[in-house]
Order: sequence, then structure tokens, then C-alpha cells
Amino acid sequence: MSRDDQLIKSIAELKKSREAIILAHNYQRSEIQEIADFTGDSLGLARQAAATQARIIVFCGVHFMAETANILSPEKITLLPDPEAGCPLADTITVEDLRDLRKKHPRAVVITYVNSSAAVKAESDYCCTSGNAVQVVKAVEAEEIIFAPDRNLGKYVERMTGKKLIIWEGCCPVHDRITREQVEKLKKEHPHALFVAHPECRQEVLELADKVASTTGIYEFVRETSAGEIIVGSERGMLYRLEKENPAKRFYFPSEDTICPNMKLITLEKVLRSLEILEPRVEVPEEVRLRALKAVERMVSIG
Repeated sequence: MSRDDQLIKSIAELKKSREAIILAHNYQRSEIQEIADFTGDSLGLARQAAATQARIIVFCGVHFMAETANILSPEKITLLPDPEAGCPLADTITVEDLRDLRKKHPRAVVITYVNSSAAVKAESDYCCTSGNAVQVVKAVEAEEIIFAPDRNLGKYVERMTGKKLIIWEGCCPVHDRITREQVEKLKKEHPHALFVAHPECRQEVLELADKVASTTGIYEFVRETSAGEIIVGSERGMLYRLEKENPAKRFYFPSEDTICPNMKLITLEKVLRSLEILEPRVEVPEEVRLRALKAVERMVSIG
């Protein structure tokens, strides 16, 4: 039995005895996605975990994602196998930053992307995902709307809704470094390929897309299209599930660099260790949790 096989066996046994559930974000290593009970995007995974009877959540993602799971399931123990797994996008804005912005725009409604800390969510009126950001902004009636923290998603929402937003200047480094030239080069090399892009990409990249979609939306688009070749404007961790679900199709990524190093910090060894010692835990203070939950619930109420 190989080292990985032994680790997987030990994880499965301990997961059962601990009454745990393993969640893996779409950008995780393939071997982590393989052992997960659920794979998906951050909020979707947190909601799936909340609907289970599991006592322990092992969130293979980054810190804000584990926080979201704890916000929705405070009665469960939430583990993040590597405490250093953070999100550069979420780190671009702090509670103090958002409070200062609200002072400048006291009548503004704050809509915050779920790729943010629990503390920032707690300072917000609504949350949104990349899949429902347009819907949420359309539904909110306000003279001014602050949109944080992703500028590329904010600009995309502006174009789709016709509303002028006050946009925080954060970005996801992985999506932001995808260039128009990289995509055009792939389009020339694969003229029959369709291009699907995540809305965290720059505007000039999204203009080339046949479809703009969240990670979940990308999987749905690929399943439904008859195209045999697809260029994917997102993180390369998506390739594992894309190929697994669509073995007859071929996928191309704009660059070898479309990799989130934070998402790759979690390993089989770290998952096993977290189940053994029930650490590191992610716990959102109750006052913050309740306020952040309200922003999430307002989003859900929109649909």
C-alpha cells in the first residue's frame, strides 16, 4: 500500500469515528478533492455541511471559507487543516477600511462578496456570491451601494446592472493576472474552443468570453455545452473535476500560473493530523457571527 493510500485509509477511518465531514473547494489539490464528501464553492459547501448531522467539519479551503462554515454551523467543530491558508483577496479589506468607507458614504448600502472575513461580513448589509452578485445588486434599492472587496467582480456587476457602484479596489491575484493576450493566443490555437471565464477576471478578458460564470456555473456550462474544447479562465484546480465529469472534452487554461498557492497548502497529512488532534479550529465570536449571518440571510432572502 502506497503512502497516499495509507493516509486515505486512515482519514476514512478517523472521519467515521469522529462523525466528521470533509469539504473541498474546487481549487484544492486533486487528492484532497478525491477524499471529500462534497466539493464546490465556499458558501455552497458551508450550506451543505449545515444540512448534515456531522459533528465536525474539515474545511479544505482557506480561512474565510472555514469561518463561513462556522457562521452557519456554530454547533459543529470547524477545522482548517492549515491555519496559514488565507485569501489575498479577503485580506485587501479590513473592518476599519469598511467603516471608514461607510463614514464617507453614510447613506450607502454595503454589499460584500463572500470572499471576505467574517468580521467584514458583519459590517455589511448584504453578502453575495460571484453567481448571484448581479441578482443581489439589482434587488437592492439604494442611492449608493458600496461593493467590496473585488473590483473586477464589482465592475462586471456594474455593466450587468447599469448601476454605479462604489467599488473597493481589491482583486484575486490568480484571476487578475489572466490576460487578454493569453486568451487570444489559445483561441487562435484552438479555434473551435469556447471560452468560459470567472467574473473575478479583468474586463478585457471577460469581453472575450462566451460565458461568464462562477466556479459552480463553469461546471454547469461545461456539462451542458456540446463543444468538445473549452478554455477555462479560472484556477487550474478546477481541471480535476472538469475532466472527471467530462472525460470526452479537452480543457485549456490561459497560463500555468493560474494557481492559488494558498489553496494548495492543504495536504492529506494535514487533513489526517487535524482529525487526530481536532485542531486548528476556526471559531467566529458569537457577536460577529450573528451579524455576519444576518448579511448572509439577507442575500438568501433575495433568492
